[in-house]
Amino acid sequence: MSAPRPAGPEPTSAQLPVPGDSHRADRLRELDRRHVWHPYAALPPAMAPLLVDSAAGVRLRLADGRELVDGMSSWWAAVHGYRHPVLDAAVTDQLGRMAHVMFGGLTHEPAVRLAQTLVEITPPGLEHVFLCDSGSVSVEVAIKMGLQYQLGQGRPGRRKLATWRGGYHGDTFHPMSVCDPEGGMHHLWRGVLPAQVFVSAPPGDFAAAPDERYLAELDDAVARHADEIAAVIVEPVVQGTGGMRFHHPAYLRALREATAAHDVLLIFDEIATGFGRTGAFFAAEHAGVTPDVLCLGKALTGGYLTLAAALCTPEVAAGISAGGVLAHGPTFMGNPLACAVANASIGLLRAAAPTAAGSVAAWQVAVRRIEAGLRDGLAPVATLPGVRDVRVLGAIGVVQLDRPVDLAAATAAAVDAGVWLRPFRDLIYTMPPYPADDDDIARIARAMAAAAVAVPR
Repeated sequence: MSAPRPAGPEPTSAQLPVPGDSHRADRLRELDRRHVWHPYAALPPAMAPLLVDSAAGVRLRLADGRELVDGMSSWWAAVHGYRHPVLDAAVTDQLGRMAHVMFGGLTHEPAVRLAQTLVEITPPGLEHVFLCDSGSVSVEVAIKMGLQYQLGQGRPGRRKLATWRGGYHGDTFHPMSVCDPEGGMHHLWRGVLPAQVFVSAPPGDFAAAPDERYLAELDDAVARHADEIAAVIVEPVVQGTGGMRFHHPAYLRALREATAAHDVLLIFDEIATGFGRTGAFFAAEHAGVTPDVLCLGKALTGGYLTLAAALCTPEVAAGISAGGVLAHGPTFMGNPLACAVANASIGLLRAAAPTAAGSVAAWQVAVRRIEAGLRDGLAPVATLPGVRDVRVLGAIGVVQLDRPVDLAAATAAAVDAGVWLRPFRDLIYTMPPYPADDDDIARIARAMAAAAVAVPR
């Protein structure tokens, strides 16, 4: 039975107030409340969303005239901020050629150029690129690659995946199965999702000495389950939505050695960590290893359009192709608009920037500056009552509380401080756009402190 409709006539699009009408924002909010289902929300949502009228640089302009520094890079994607002239031009130019064309049986220059660039900039050995339309789908494709590779090797019994707890890989079904089954957001699906192999979450921090017992645990887990697992999938260095935890790169090297010894594929999910966010262009570089499959998304297009990719080695591609085709083909695979802006975004990141020590890539200058600013700005937050931990890595800053976040209170405090943040669980964190200057970063740090103080004890 459908829910009763709200009272009052339903406005048509022609009846909507024009921009500048004093009632426009109220009407849009009402229509949003009636019809729009927002992510990770019930109906009606517990919190009414803020209405964004426009965005430029690192700021969101709300319909009521307030401006907020975007501390989230629109869920970690808008690394260049908003209305960047180079990215705007890339989209506009491509629109004059074609917005979309099917990728089955056809190809085009933006996709070919993007594939070539991704092969050049990712860890060595990843030579084949499967373009898809979201990060979760790239994980689905990577999992299919692992399963089909093992089938091609005559090992049909290898149908499971292995990972460590505390991870997050997306909201579609197979990616949900390798998210944390206990504390993760997908525990409701236990018994429905495929049962996978889990080891404990990686201990310590990025700079903490590797735990020898945990290294042995990883090696033992792969060896014991080698006959039933097709691949191991992990987020390298940073576990994102699962808890914003950092770990030592040595654990990635241990997984590389263990999986190679048993011909189990190693998948790195760099959807959140790719394109400079951790202080390396790809987090795998911290460990100096190449996975068999690499998943990319989010910042790939600079936050302009949805696009993702799954890259693999020639060995993986040959193993799959020997048994047939990779049975996947999204309708908007290789979308020309998305590929064109991705090429422009990567070009901006790779551009040279002068420093006192010489010329380095633009992203390195930005991320180092943000990291220093977050360390300075968040250091006093560690002494606040109720703060369990403060951690910073690259352009990521995390404040962990000793209690769950009151989302409404924390968000309101951050907004009052002029910053947009999206806390979750016991975490108040930021992944700011790279153009954020020192004043922006200081403001973000103050907003995180205000949000932490606002959470009731």
